[in-house]
Amino acid sequence: MKPEDRQETRSLERETSFATANEILLAPYSLDAGQLQSVFGEILAHKVDYADLYFQYTRSESWSLEEGIVKSGSFNIDQGVGVRAVSGEKTAFAYSDDISLTALEAAARATRAIARQGQAGRTQVAKRATGHNLYTPHDPIASLPDQAKVALLERIERRARALDTRVEQVMAYLGGEY
Repeated sequence: MKPEDRQETRSLERETSFATANEILLAPYSLDAGQLQSVFGEILAHKVDYADLYFQYTRSESWSLEEGIVKSGSFNIDQGVGVRAVSGEKTAFAYSDDISLTALEAAARATRAIARQGQAGRTQVAKRATGHNLYTPHDPIASLPDQAKVALLERIERRARALDTRVEQVMAYLGGEY
């Protein structure tokens, strides 16, 4: 692959990654890149050498079948936003499970307090390495409707029982996380 083709591929991967992040983490919470830039500006204006924002959004579900009956099903969402600020050799973290501009600003205020200690000096921050995407932004939870997930568990049970008449109990579990 030519260097210019690799560069174009990386550029498209970044655009796709940001589009996914925007769709899942920013837009639903009325955030945009300009607001994030403003939070960075506020942090870095106070003698902080480096800062980053991190977002977390995980959805998971599980289904279990036992003795021909779906015995349990669960669904969970875990989300939040955090700020890390580095000043000299000091590092501060702040985290909120509320993804909002208010939460980001509060976390930014908490982390930049490390700069007030007056420590001089800088720290070398590792440069971002280029690489390739190992995981596609495919949502396994949305890949099948709930009825199809239950039907899959029931098919597994029927298939296991059909394989051998000595099968007395079948337990199956289906889980997904995004």
